Amino acid sequence: MDYNSFLSRDYKSLPDKRAKGKVKYTRLHVTVLASIIMVIVTMLIFLTHDAEAMRSPLLGPPDAAKDIALEVTAPADNISEPVEIKEELSEKIQSDEPTWEEVKVKSGDSLALIFHRLDLDSNELHQIMQLGEVTKALRQLRPGQVFKFDINEENVLQKMVFERTKRESLHIVKDKEGFRAIPVELFLEKEVRFISAPIRSSLFETGMEIGLSDNMIMEMVGIFGWDIDFAQDIRKGDSFNLLYEEHYLDGEKIGEGPIIAAEFTNQGRTYQAIRYTDGRGRSQYYTPQGLSMRKAFLRTPVDFRRISSRFGRRHHPILNRMRLHKGVDYAAQRGTPIKAAGDGKVIFRGQKGGYGRTVIIQHGGRYSTLYAHMSRYRRGVYTGKRVRQGQIIGYVGRSGSATGSHLHYEFRVNGQHRNPLTVRLPNAAPINKKYKEDFLYHSQKILAQLMTQKQTSVARLAN
Repeated sequence: MDYNSFLSRDYKSLPDKRAKGKVKYTRLHVTVLASIIMVIVTMLIFLTHDAEAMRSPLLGPPDAAKDIALEVTAPADNISEPVEIKEELSEKIQSDEPTWEEVKVKSGDSLALIFHRLDLDSNELHQIMQLGEVTKALRQLRPGQVFKFDINEENVLQKMVFERTKRESLHIVKDKEGFRAIPVELFLEKEVRFISAPIRSSLFETGMEIGLSDNMIMEMVGIFGWDIDFAQDIRKGDSFNLLYEEHYLDGEKIGEGPIIAAEFTNQGRTYQAIRYTDGRGRSQYYTPQGLSMRKAFLRTPVDFRRISSRFGRRHHPILNRMRLHKGVDYAAQRGTPIKAAGDGKVIFRGQKGGYGRTVIIQHGGRYSTLYAHMSRYRRGVYTGKRVRQGQIIGYVGRSGSATGSHLHYEFRVNGQHRNPLTVRLPNAAPINKKYKEDFLYHSQKILAQLMTQKQTSVARLAN
């Protein structure tokens, strides 16, 4: 081929042999490829940075560790961000828990006074007191009882807890609709105990020696007080046996329950009493045969220290001459409660010459009792008022012609004075007939338990 023909050849019409087997790249391919490269580079940079951050505190040189220690122990202004976040979280958790303000009831306190001292809204107190019968206890506070208040930052009451006893409390809770009252009663564990003792000196000294509380001793005196004069009939060698309850809360003894059965031997004569609760929920003490241990009248209407003057002729300490003493004087501390000796109606309340402040109660048609030298009367006791046996009618004092604090007590039958310490007292009604069969079964079971405990106690002493 000559040179001219080579130059005149149509090269555009010839096939492009260079393109065979090769990919033709467009602008889109280039853009995608560049993007992938940038993503890979970015990931490598971040991974390298994280690895360095993780390696430095653990593998770095000693100087780096010093810097870390200095940062943790720096002043509060220099605390790192994670520590501040932790503190804020802690404060939030604590703010969700109530901060209780505890108030112990003092003598003369009322809930209104407590609210005033805490600067709480009296309208909220009014709302609480309108919650019904459950809040009745809030009107009868006793010194030593405890209130707990949950009050927010705006000094608004959120919750109130009234610890009435170790076992019972009242929770007042505020919600969107107002206040709610929730009574709470903790579960008591009850254990039956047996105790037996001979009397060596006095009942109270014997009781103290064996660990009986004053309340338990007085409960026993109350059971047998119609048959035994504990002021003058107790002798050395008398003895008693008791089955009673002890109450525990979370394993801790919080008090004693009622006497279940009791036996008292006085001057060779033995008296037994069984506690029985009938279908109406009323508990009383009966003989094993179902006769009431109660009499229509209390033998002694006051807890006294001694009899300061007996019934009969005596030398009057103020008039300075012999005179018939128509009652019995029971020496007791000023303010000691005086109880109605029996059911009846108050026919006199007021000043009565040398008797001072006096109450006279009529018991049916035949009997009446007089209580003199009171320091004050019980609120609500007035002429014409009906009272029940054991109800407090006044308090020991020395009003009128009296040389010391005591109760002068008279017992009259058909208007005639009788010796309150020796007069034969009428019995109260026996157990209701519809409960008699159930009582006799209960009585046999309790007496068998009492006898078993006595035999075990005697055997233990013998060994």
